Amino acid sequence: MIRERYLNLIILAGLVIVPAYALMVDEPFTITLATKVVILALAGVGLNLALGQGGLVSFGHAAYFGIGGYTMGILASHAQNYTPLMTSPFLIEGTNSMPVIWLVAVVVSALLALLIGALSLRTSGVYFIMVTLAFGQMLYYFAISWPAYGGEDGLSIYVRNQFPGVNTLVPIQFYGLCFAILLIVLFLVDRLNKSPFGLALDGAHQNEERALTVGINVYRLRLVAFVISGAITGLAGALFADLNRFVSPVMFDWHTSGQIMIFIILGGVARLFGPIVGAALYILLEHFLGGLSEYWFIYLGAILLFVVLFAKGGIVGGLSKKEMSHGG
Repeated sequence: MIRERYLNLIILAGLVIVPAYALMVDEPFTITLATKVVILALAGVGLNLALGQGGLVSFGHAAYFGIGGYTMGILASHAQNYTPLMTSPFLIEGTNSMPVIWLVAVVVSALLALLIGALSLRTSGVYFIMVTLAFGQMLYYFAISWPAYGGEDGLSIYVRNQFPGVNTLVPIQFYGLCFAILLIVLFLVDRLNKSPFGLALDGAHQNEERALTVGINVYRLRLVAFVISGAITGLAGALFADLNRFVSPVMFDWHTSGQIMIFIILGGVARLFGPIVGAALYILLEHFLGGLSEYWFIYLGAILLFVVLFAKGGIVGGLSKKEMSHGG
């Protein structure tokens, strides 16, 4: 545990040093890559709460990632076009305020996760996986057939949204904003995991029958975790859309769900900083190997296979030399 704490501090230091160095040598693209790592890691932290702590293998978390992105896109597009979302019975206008967009994205993602979770958690195992996947694909095809917001072509946002006191168009400032959000979420998730709720959720993951025997409402416990997980992933989707200033149905696709899950497996299931390491490795491989060959996924697959076979605690678990009882 102590070694893992030191490793986590090294990871945090890396997230500070890399963009700071990129700023010194005037490499804004490196800062943008670091921002992408932080945002995708945030999505992984969200899924890891459900997957690592709760044992819920959701293959449809792209639904919340996409909802967060489209929430940003819809609100920002109406703001930039000076057209209201709704005029009757209430006037609802768009906005380019990041705090407002984040709040709406979190609430909408949480409500969607509540609906999907309430239905999918009545199943288990492979059925749960397929139900969550089905919901994600339903939203994917809905987005494709939604011409009001770009349909298959997606939706462009010409100016990045605003945050008080921050020039979000400056890469290092936007990175600092995203990094601060990641730190806050990591702190909250860590507190949640160590709380009675988190311990009960982990206990239900380890032995559901025993949890039921001692009077724990496992269904409600998992549903709450699923909703929180979806809300965090939705927030990441809103940030990702702001980074690219573009949203498209691809955010809902099952490939996106697979990528988020890969971050967790690579870094370490149920490891707090696992998604950060996994997202960083994925982005580095995509950047350096993707330019050399379109078949760079072969190398990613080889690394993933090695981690699954020989480091079930993921990279973080392997480096800390101590696997958690439910790691992998």
